[in-house]
Amino acid sequence: MSTTHTAGNGPLTGVRVVELAGIGPGPFAAMLLADLGADVVRVDRPGGAGIGIDPARDLTNRNKRSVLVDLKDERGPGTVLDLVERADVLVEGYRPGVAERLGVGPDACLARNPRLVYGRMTGWGQDGPLAPTAGHDIGYIAVTGALGMIGPDPEGPPAIPANLVGDYAGGSLYLVVGVLAALRHAREHGQGQVVDAAIVDGTAHLTTMIHAMLAAGGWQDRRGVNLLDGGCPFYGVYETSDGGHMAVGALEERFYEEFTRLLGIEETASARHDLARWPELRAAVAARFRSRTREEWTAVFDGRDACVAPVLSLREAPAHPHLAARGTFTERDGIAQPAPAPRFSATPGTLRTGPALPGADTAEVARDWSVPALTQETHA
Repeated sequence: MSTTHTAGNGPLTGVRVVELAGIGPGPFAAMLLADLGADVVRVDRPGGAGIGIDPARDLTNRNKRSVLVDLKDERGPGTVLDLVERADVLVEGYRPGVAERLGVGPDACLARNPRLVYGRMTGWGQDGPLAPTAGHDIGYIAVTGALGMIGPDPEGPPAIPANLVGDYAGGSLYLVVGVLAALRHAREHGQGQVVDAAIVDGTAHLTTMIHAMLAAGGWQDRRGVNLLDGGCPFYGVYETSDGGHMAVGALEERFYEEFTRLLGIEETASARHDLARWPELRAAVAARFRSRTREEWTAVFDGRDACVAPVLSLREAPAHPHLAARGTFTERDGIAQPAPAPRFSATPGTLRTGPALPGADTAEVARDWSVPALTQETHA
């Protein structure tokens, strides 16, 4: 099926992106650009990335097209540079220096296309003592202080937030912000540039408000004792009688009053204002939640301004009435997945195609981008 882009496919329709295949935050950033309408061509290596995921189910490759190029072949770098010459953006997630050694680093690419936005996605960044070393999300968020503040138990280990905080929030999203800002500059001034998106930088940036609270004396530098880290009895998670959980975020006074009324603990509600009584309040809240099932408590708080919600699993989430009504999740080829976000009134993003299979679009891209070298047998 052709993925030729037309008006209405997203605000980035007409933007061309070359993605050098990798894993983790780079592909997710490129997926976001593709969801917003960009024509993203993923340059896959012969033999695949070797991560053991069925390409047909790798959702981070949706809305993209794929070509096969062997960058270690003598003609490989030239073929990528042919694509770069016609592109607005390049995204790569190699360790520092690898793209340069392969012949597709910033100098080579910007020499071919001075307006190019060259987006680099790494954990440690392009420089610094740790830049050449390996790492993963958990290590990046550990050294920024973000991991150490997550979790309800000040005496226990931090809670691991999957790889959402580092790889995707501190990594992918900051890369996309940087690319879009640089793209605007390139279009206004004709000058491309390199965007150095490091997960450690982005994750540290995410903690700005907490650092402000810390400086103002409103946050203790340890987990499980603060307003937003599980230390507060009216901002936390409680178990229900059936082993489910409810999330409570009744911070403001008016929401707290509604919360305690619906929960049925009005007699203990005044403990909110006395930190010495917070253990008493937590025990009262926990006892009440354990008296009914998650479904029963969901019905009690449904539609009320008490800031309480059921904790759903990944498979349960798409069926939540609010998410279903908004179409927050969608389905394609039998796979439930988050729909493109955010939403645009004039140029909505769309789920145009499923995951791009390695090399499946080589001939089509060679035609659309006028890069005949893609179809040469050495790159098949």
